[in-house]
Amino acid sequence: MRKYICIATLLLYVSSFIRAQEVTEYKKASFKSGDFILPYRILYPVDYDTERSYPLVLFLHGAGERGSDNEKQLVHGSKLFLNAENRMKYPAIVVFPQCPKEGFWSNVDIRSGSDGTREFDFSPKGNPTASMQAVLSLLDSLSELAIVDKDRVYVGGLSMGGMGTFEIVRRKPRLFAAAFPICGGGNPRDAKGYARKVPFWVFHGAKDDVVPPELSKNMVEALKTNKGDVKFTLYPEANHNSWDAAFAEPDLLPWIFSNKK
Repeated sequence: MRKYICIATLLLYVSSFIRAQEVTEYKKASFKSGDFILPYRILYPVDYDTERSYPLVLFLHGAGERGSDNEKQLVHGSKLFLNAENRMKYPAIVVFPQCPKEGFWSNVDIRSGSDGTREFDFSPKGNPTASMQAVLSLLDSLSELAIVDKDRVYVGGLSMGGMGTFEIVRRKPRLFAAAFPICGGGNPRDAKGYARKVPFWVFHGAKDDVVPPELSKNMVEALKTNKGDVKFTLYPEANHNSWDAAFAEPDLLPWIFSNKK
């Protein structure tokens, strides 16, 4: 028994060590927007060359990864861009900002119904949240750098970050070359403002009991109605963690990086 405990402890240690190595690949940074400090992690390409320009990928995390440790936001999605083969095939600058504990990426009012369901009301107007404003300012700052290919800026996110993806595209429809919201949602009335400007690949789990799949379905329908370029993948057996299936899609990265303004 002691032997198995030792092996298990060793495996846990090795796993933690590998995880720590992965985290350090994403360099710690922060951005000041007014009085707001936005922590973020940034991953540079292998053999990074300051004389070149690279695609920029912005990834917005979900509500469970909020905080101030500048680490938790890497829990989901970071490994996709750390994969050695992916990094060589798709050299890019990847940014993971972190939303504070009580913050939110998008302007949405979430209410719980008497039957336990959740209702989401996305405001079509109003100023961005402090977190979103900081991300917008960070993007402006990064986009001005010569190392960023301004024709290849992409955004994606999951859950709260999927909602933030729809909103940030609404606010900067001319910036992004593609967007991939996962188990998110938005205001369908906004779609006409960006449907023809930004290609979308939308993901959701059909059994999602946290963020209703209808939110993604409604956005996909609105994008199609406004003649947008949109793909939709609904996983029949997936619940809220549809990001696992989305990140495993072999065509996700090829699709993202094939788009250009």
